[in-house]
Amino acid sequence: MSRLLVFQHVAAEPLGTLDPLIRARGHRIRFVNFEREPEAQPSVDRYHGLIVLGGPMNVVDSGRRAHLRTELKAIERALHQDKPVFGICLGAQLLAHVLGAPVRMNTRPEIGWYELQTTAAGCDDPVFAPLAGGARVFQWHSYTFDLPSGATQLARTESCEQQAFRYGDKAYGVQFHPEVDQPLIERWLGTPAYREEVCAAGLDHDADAIREHSETHAPLLGERAEPLFNAFLDLIGRPARRVVLPSR
Repeated sequence: MSRLLVFQHVAAEPLGTLDPLIRARGHRIRFVNFEREPEAQPSVDRYHGLIVLGGPMNVVDSGRRAHLRTELKAIERALHQDKPVFGICLGAQLLAHVLGAPVRMNTRPEIGWYELQTTAAGCDDPVFAPLAGGARVFQWHSYTFDLPSGATQLARTESCEQQAFRYGDKAYGVQFHPEVDQPLIERWLGTPAYREEVCAAGLDHDADAIREHSETHAPLLGERAEPLFNAFLDLIGRPARRVVLPSR
């Protein structure tokens, strides 16, 4: 039975569209919600893969958020054990940091829908290929990272050079949010702290425009992201039967 470990940072940023795909495949899931359990010390040893989700904090906050240091150690151990790792937004920044890459403020925040430019390597990648030729993807970040040494760049946007990378054959980091659907985006736009971030970002579009664009782009992103997620989950394996632990 394949066991999957998921690091979650806030309730507002769950697995999203990735959740039903994992459940349908029957992976046994363990959620660690660091908002509820900031002192949790999960071990990756008993699991076959690790997914690290996004959150409003950043790598630079690790001095006052001990759970980020815990996560960095867990990611490092998962890489050492050659286990599949998938980092989304903050998760990608943590993965890049573990691999020795600097994490810093981007030139300007990206919040909303942006055109993804897939590299030649991204078009040929066994996991990332479903996004070959580019796609409209959803962003919500103000930090970025350098490409880690030895990693392969898979995508960029006009306003943020590092959008996706692969390290080895099983570790992937994506700066954007392939897991979103329209209800999840609406949840973020309805969260006061998130809404304030949109207002303060100095964007050329507002929350209403993001909401309107999501009606068109979210379903299309879901169609493109599903085969990407399934290709990553293939690295973890295919369980014989469906057993899922409830989220805590």
